[in-house]
Amino acid sequence: MRDNTKMRRLVESEWYRSLWPEVQLASDQNAKGKFENTRSGGREGRPFASMTGGRGDRVIIDDPHSTETAESDVERANTVRIFRESISDRLNDLERSAIVVIMQRLHENDVAGTILKLRLPYVHLCLPMEYDPSPYKSSGRMIDPGEPTRIGFVDPRTADGELLLPERFSREAVEALKVVKGSYGYAGQYQQRPTAREGGLFKRHWFEGKIVRQAPPGTRWVRHWDLAATKKTTAAKTAGVKLGKAPDGSYVVGHVVTTQDEGNAVRRLIKTTAETDGTDVVISLPQDPGQAGKVQVKDFVSMLAGWVVKADPETGDKATRAEPFSSQCEAGNVCLVQGEWNDAYLDELCLFPGGAFKDQVDATSGAFGRLVGNRQSQTTSATVKGLY
Repeated sequence: MRDNTKMRRLVESEWYRSLWPEVQLASDQNAKGKFENTRSGGREGRPFASMTGGRGDRVIIDDPHSTETAESDVERANTVRIFRESISDRLNDLERSAIVVIMQRLHENDVAGTILKLRLPYVHLCLPMEYDPSPYKSSGRMIDPGEPTRIGFVDPRTADGELLLPERFSREAVEALKVVKGSYGYAGQYQQRPTAREGGLFKRHWFEGKIVRQAPPGTRWVRHWDLAATKKTTAAKTAGVKLGKAPDGSYVVGHVVTTQDEGNAVRRLIKTTAETDGTDVVISLPQDPGQAGKVQVKDFVSMLAGWVVKADPETGDKATRAEPFSSQCEAGNVCLVQGEWNDAYLDELCLFPGGAFKDQVDATSGAFGRLVGNRQSQTTSATVKGLY
C-alpha cells in the first residue's frame, strides 16, 4: 500500500505529466491499493499469499518472509511453496515479463536461497552493507564487481569491509547496529547472509591452526550417530562424528562420516565404521521416544555385539545441545584430525544454526555430551558389552 501510494503520487506529479502527458489515470479506478490508466495499464498491491487471479508485466515481491516466522521450518517452507507454485506464472508474458524479489536474507533456505540453489533464471544483485569480495561465489549468480550483467550494475567498491552508503550509515552507526541487531540479525538484514560471515554459534577463526595430523596418545573416543528419518531430504542426513578427549583435557574431532541413505544401508555403514574404529571407541546413539525407539536401539545393540553401545533420548533443541561444545571451541580446546571431511564439517558448524544441515553438529553435541558424562543412558544387564 505504501509503495502503491508513492507510485500513484509520482504518476500524478507535474514532473511526470510534463514528460508523459498521454498517461492519464482512470477516474473510476484510482485508489491507493489499485489504480489504472485509460489504456488498461495499472498497478495493484496485494498480500504475498493472495496472488490468485492477478497478473502483471512486473511482479514485485517485497520481503516475502517475516522476521518473526522465518526461523520456523513450517512457515518458511510455506512461503517458499507460495513463491514457487503461486507466483511463478503470475506474468502476462512468460518470455518478456519479469519477477523482482527484494528481500533480506533470513535463512539458507529462504526464497532467495531457493532461487540460488535451484539456479532459477534470475539475476542476483547482492549489496552487503560492508563490501565482501567473495560472497556466494559457488552460486554463480553473484554480480561480480568487474563483470557487469545485463542489468548494467558494477559495485564501485573494492576494499574488503568498505561501506555501502557511508553518507547515511557511518562506520560508527554500523558498529552500533551490530550490537543492537546481534550477529544473526546483522548478517541477514545488512550483509545479506543467513549467518554471520565468520560463523554463527561457531566461528571459523576458532579453528585456525587447529588441524593436526593425529590425536595425542591416550585419547578416549566416542562416536555418536545422528540418524536421519528419511532418505535424501534436503535437510536431513545420517552423520557419525568421532570425538575424543585427550589426556590434557582438550578435545579432538577425529573423523566424520555422513550419508543420505536409509535402512539397511545405514546399518551397514554403522557396522563398517565400528569395525574400522575398533572396540575401544564407544558407540553412542539417540533413542527415539516410544516403543519403536527401544526396538531400534535393541536392533543396533544386537548388531554391534562386542562394542560398548550407549543410547538415550535427546533433550532440548539443537542449538542448546551445541552450546557446551561451542564454548570449548571458542576457548581453543578443540582440534581436528586432518581429513577430506574437514571442509564440509567446518562449513556446517559455521552455518549453524542457520544452515540447511545440522546433523554433523548434532552428532558432535551427542559425542561431547557422552564424553563429559551429561547424557543419562538406560542400562541393561552386562554379562557382555551392550546397552548401558
